[in-house]
Amino acid sequence: MSLVQKLSERKEDLTAKWYDLVLSSYPKETQEVWRSNKDQFTNPVGVTIKKVTGELFDLILEWKSADDLAKSLEELIKIRTVQDFAPSKALSFVFLFKKLLRDEFMEELKKEGKLDELLAFEARIDNLGLIAFDIYTKNRDLIAQMRIEEVKRSHHMLLRRVNKIEDASAKGAGQV
Repeated sequence: MSLVQKLSERKEDLTAKWYDLVLSSYPKETQEVWRSNKDQFTNPVGVTIKKVTGELFDLILEWKSADDLAKSLEELIKIRTVQDFAPSKALSFVFLFKKLLRDEFMEELKKEGKLDELLAFEARIDNLGLIAFDIYTKNRDLIAQMRIEEVKRSHHMLLRRVNKIEDASAKGAGQV
């Protein structure tokens, strides 16, 4: 049986483990809430992590469309971009899947003489990491641009207020 077939057979188990690994990057209290609350409205982040790990699992196995991979990745990366994570930690969820595969299949494939399958599959995850990095930097740039625009708007509003005060002072001084 090929590695892809083994992965397909164990999809539910492996996606649950990957979900747990992703949650492990958050504080314990947060993990508990996200694990127990399945409502998308009261727990949008936890539900999104669960959804995306399942989608990505299937998309990595198929490995057909980079656009579909990017679309699914972007949902989770947008969340992790605005959270207080270093870039490496924000994107670590991709490589946690690689760790999971090694933990679950390394010994078995080694005994079967099929480590080359694992290495070939890991190349997909490495490519997924590169796609994730591109998405992350695009989103970080967008956030930075939004912050710059907000500072410009605030500065502009402040200048307008100062000018109104100066105009009012000048009018008041001329009447005295």
